[in-house]
Amino acid sequence: MKAHARLLVAAACLAASAAYADDFHGFDPAKFDGNMLSAEALKAMAADASKVTPPKNGSKYSIGFANLQRDIAFGVLVEKGIQANADAAGVELVVADNRLDGPTALANAKSFAERKVDYVIEFQTDANFGQTVMDVFKQDGTKVTAIDIPMPGASFFGVNNPKSGFMGGSYLATAAAKQFGADTVKSGYLVIGALPQSGVIPRMRTEGQRAGFLALTKDFPADHIIEIDTKNTLQESYTQMNNVLGRIPPGAPILIIAINDQATMGMLQAVRAAGRVDQAIAVGNGADEAEALATDPKLVAATGSFPGSYGNYLIPIALSALAGKAMPEATFVTHQMVTKANICKFYKEFACAGEADGYTFPEAEFASYLSGLKKEDWLKGYEAILPKQ
Repeated sequence: MKAHARLLVAAACLAASAAYADDFHGFDPAKFDGNMLSAEALKAMAADASKVTPPKNGSKYSIGFANLQRDIAFGVLVEKGIQANADAAGVELVVADNRLDGPTALANAKSFAERKVDYVIEFQTDANFGQTVMDVFKQDGTKVTAIDIPMPGASFFGVNNPKSGFMGGSYLATAAAKQFGADTVKSGYLVIGALPQSGVIPRMRTEGQRAGFLALTKDFPADHIIEIDTKNTLQESYTQMNNVLGRIPPGAPILIIAINDQATMGMLQAVRAAGRVDQAIAVGNGADEAEALATDPKLVAATGSFPGSYGNYLIPIALSALAGKAMPEATFVTHQMVTKANICKFYKEFACAGEADGYTFPEAEFASYLSGLKKEDWLKGYEAILPKQ
């Protein structure tokens, strides 16, 4: 992304701690617990917003939601939560599928503009198209919230990437040492499933994963770290993992972590197909592949982002903005590690199994990492969207 675009992104994504003007029918994004508001509260928000910003169709609000990809688990959960909140609020949700593709996202943006939607929620992965997509909405002043990948001029909602990554990496280090022994882990290979096409933001996550692992695995060989381009799909993750397995000596621990659960599962499937799964251990990100997390012994944990709750934030954010309320420019998810021992707390359909692992987030190590991260050249222009702690 060009320098001026980076600055626009940074300006558009100030820290989530910015003060919120007031409580709007029970919604304050700085204090919100993520639980869905009542239908009465959501309808009242829509009614009050309509007095400030009347619906363009003269009847009721129409909110456009461009999903990342509608047939992947994360996208399904996000869409389901947004739809439930829209229905409860009595607003129309117009859904499009960005298909992980910049040109498709641009076409969807133009379609939203033609339909004269009142607000847009964008979930698109190609950072190179962020400005172009936003230019469509700027023509008629339509406000936008971007999920997970910032877009210039849009408010931001999504993952606290440095922290969620560090949580996953440090958990992987702890679990690997327990499974293989601390000394044996150092003979292993850390394989990170990255997403370079989406720019700096997902890099914050995967760099956090690397840093979290290394913070608790001292003297791990630098040449034992392999990064692959997952392209955000299970199939590509499988293919690229299969391509690098030949670089890992037989019997060496294979330590897997990735940008999201789908990539993690693809990488793990490749190791399993190669007959080397006994040497593998994996940590996901998102915790949306709940069945795999509950049943696959090699997927030991995932950093929970709880995509099913995204709509509980996003529809109130949209209605608050339409009501003219002062909103923080960035709102971050609160993350927790989801394991087999606690999965029943988050997904009632799965039973908890085993004992608590005793993992504790390494606060001091993360604080040190975050301090150094703010000085990195690759983050210039993005400093404002780094978490404070």
